[in-house]
Amino acid sequence: MSEPGLAATWASLRRRHRTALIPYLTAGHPDRGRSLAALQAAAEQADLIEVGVAFSDPLADGPTIQASSFESLRQGMTLPLTLELIAEARLRIPVVIFSYLNPILRYGVERFLRDAAGVGAAGLLLTDLPAGEDPAVEEAVRESPLDLIRLVAPTTTGPRLREVAAGAEGFLYLVARLGVTGASSSLADDLPQYLSRVRTATQLPLALGFGISTAEQAAAAARLADGVVVGSALVETLAREGPAGVTRLLAALRQAIDQSDRDHP
Repeated sequence: MSEPGLAATWASLRRRHRTALIPYLTAGHPDRGRSLAALQAAAEQADLIEVGVAFSDPLADGPTIQASSFESLRQGMTLPLTLELIAEARLRIPVVIFSYLNPILRYGVERFLRDAAGVGAAGLLLTDLPAGEDPAVEEAVRESPLDLIRLVAPTTTGPRLREVAAGAEGFLYLVARLGVTGASSSLADDLPQYLSRVRTATQLPLALGFGISTAEQAAAAARLADGVVVGSALVETLAREGPAGVTRLLAALRQAIDQSDRDHP
């Protein structure tokens, strides 16, 4: 079971002046055994963890996470098996489930929310559900034990930014650059202005992701955001080096983030 919840975790992080390290892993990739081991290894370094549900048409994702999703599906991973995997992992940090809407609609929204809470999930991010697109689904999530996490793009401004922020729970996931997911050689120059703009619209913690792949980038992101998300680089490392590689990469990122927190309290 995931414990504690998102609100308690962020409150603890604030008290300790600690920036959250938030890894993303696709459930069932590269196979079930290594996926389980990788989730458990990642939880040793992380403050929250994002678990991706494999989907056959992952348009918001770049080639790395698309490939991991396709391989996971090829191995037979499903949404019910993803929930079983989370339960078996017995992670002691909050789990945010990343999914496209269609698998959840097929499973049944109310049933999914009940079952996800039952295995200890703390939040849900629906990659292809913009704020206001399906009020019934959004309301069902808000009434459930899971927090409704929202994505915010760099182009989201003005009334639309306030609308997205007003309907969000847990934290906001800020997309560091336009386009799909994937490791990047550098971060955008206008990130400080971007985060400052979002902070005027919400008191929720801000997690920054999309493209963060190195210790230097993680440290730079930690100077701006409350949480740092790493996905594609971690998925690539898991495929290449196994769970030991997950431990190695996250340890390096954790060290860089902690040093940034000490240098910029």
